[in-house]
Amino acid sequence: MADVADDADIVIDQIRDHALAQIPRYTGISATECEECDEDIPEGRRNAVKGVKLCVGCAEREALVKQGVRRL
Repeated sequence: MADVADDADIVIDQIRDHALAQIPRYTGISATECEECDEDIPEGRRNAVKGVKLCVGCAEREALVKQGVRRL
């Protein structure tokens, strides 16, 4: 019979798995210019994040919008 600690472990595993599934996985060729603002995407970012389409600023704004932040 499972005790409270076992139940808690199951819930923690489910929450962790859900959070990891929400992380965007980029694939493909990285854009050289941001799709939102047309600024150049630095080579370091293109190499670090495969398939990146947004510059750092636009990616941060998009993440805030997804979190429900209305004012930027």
